[in-house]
Amino acid sequence: QVQLVESGGGSVQAGGSLTLSCAVSGYIIRIVCVAWFRHAPGKEREGVAAVASDIRIMYPNSEKGRFSISQDIAKNTLYLQMNDLKPEDTAMYYCAAGTNYLQWESLLTAKEYNYWGQGTQVTVSS
Repeated sequence: QVQLVESGGGSVQAGGSLTLSCAVSGYIIRIVCVAWFRHAPGKEREGVAAVASDIRIMYPNSEKGRFSISQDIAKNTLYLQMNDLKPEDTAMYYCAAGTNYLQWESLLTAKEYNYWGQGTQVTVSS
């Protein structure tokens, strides 16, 4: 089993920044990819950043330049740096871990991930 615990969410004004953290524990050796997803009311869950064990990093076109995913292997922690936040970024943000190798085009596909955290809320006001 793998456990994921997110933190760092909160309320910010548009243009502000937040850094989300995800502490990973358990059978970490099985993990081959990790990612951040978000889910806003009335919208589908969408991936915002992913990184695979072979250092492939993927962002959707809409977030390139504003979001940055990183990881501290020694601390077993995943981060999501979010800059220039917009009201439409308001959502519950989840980190996820996968144990199967994913093709490039599947790195931001939620159903490919086995383990999920409980989420952390990000609210951006205009």
